[in-house]
Amino acid sequence: MTTIRRIQDADVQGKRVLVRVDFNVPMKDGQVTDATRLESALPTIDHLVERGAKVILMAHFGRPKGQRVAEMSLEPVCQPLADLMGVELSFVDDVAGDDAAAAVAGLSDGDVLLLQNTRYEPGEEKNEAGFAKALAALGDIYVNDAFSAAHRAHASTEGVTHHLPSYAGLALQREIDHLVAALESPKRPVIALVGGAKVSTKIDLLQNLVKKVDTLFVGGGMANTLLHAQGIKIGASLCEKDLVDTARAILAAAEESGCKLMLPSDVVLAKEFKPNPETRLAAVTDVADDEMILDCGPATVVALGQAIDKSATLIWNGPLGAFETPPFDTATVEAARHAARAAVEGELIAVAGGGDTVAAMNQAGVAGDFTFISTAGGAFLEWMEGKTLPGVAAVMGPPELVA
Repeated sequence: MTTIRRIQDADVQGKRVLVRVDFNVPMKDGQVTDATRLESALPTIDHLVERGAKVILMAHFGRPKGQRVAEMSLEPVCQPLADLMGVELSFVDDVAGDDAAAAVAGLSDGDVLLLQNTRYEPGEEKNEAGFAKALAALGDIYVNDAFSAAHRAHASTEGVTHHLPSYAGLALQREIDHLVAALESPKRPVIALVGGAKVSTKIDLLQNLVKKVDTLFVGGGMANTLLHAQGIKIGASLCEKDLVDTARAILAAAEESGCKLMLPSDVVLAKEFKPNPETRLAAVTDVADDEMILDCGPATVVALGQAIDKSATLIWNGPLGAFETPPFDTATVEAARHAARAAVEGELIAVAGGGDTVAAMNQAGVAGDFTFISTAGGAFLEWMEGKTLPGVAAVMGPPELVA
């Protein structure tokens, strides 16, 4: 069981608290276009301010690769964040140098300071010991509140924790608590829905899930590879034929673990991959050589809905078809709405995550109805793969370890 040190356990009064947040927000013409990630940091910031901490925020923006790229400055984040906080916010155009040190020294209890883009510094992504130590010198306590960056062993997510007492912020806690509830200590039966284009990107995920869940449904292009491995003709569909042995190993592992592995029984076919082409509905065993499988059919959606109804917990990663191109979003949308209804009625714990997954839930209009939706793409996937995330490992353990 994952046990994390929580910021609620720390005495922050008068302390300099270095907080790693995710402010890698969508921006256009120097203006923040979606403040969701700023909003997610507010509970931790408010918690610290109310308890008299000196709050020093650090985050990355874009990929400047150790260079000072003006378009990737965090300064445009300041005013939107200040407006959301309802208190004054200061900014320093430095990360861990003399200017940053001076700005921190000038803070009073309850003040909030935002440092410049951590990735302006070459030592950030290299997790250089010297840079990590310089960052740590700015604080008395470290808080990680950026689950989306927790799978990176960077100076601001992992290196700094070797020098300061380290805790999880409220947003990070929320992510971990929901993921632990879904995968480590779930309410059973558990069903996982995994979709997307390629098995190659989710081999570790599938191999881990077949050992953890009771039912696994595979859709999208990934299903084609598994169908092909079973000797089913898939025509001109996307398929990684070089992964047949891997696909068969996954099928065998599911059987060995007692995990029911579901694949589409009927499919939506087209000869062209474009918006609204001529389509044909057919059994999965009736695909012509010049046809492509682009979505699951209605019988598959019904069977999937029935499997969801028999489950207590749902984990979802990836769309069930080529959902970006209509009408091949139908199965994903219908399945998402079915799961959302069950979650709203309290019959299902529904957890979803990953970039395409979030977009699909938004497209279905159900993002607010799931129990929890993680916007942390890579970190969510690595957690589901059973991997140890450096940023999470750094705040694991009971509070007394850092007392």
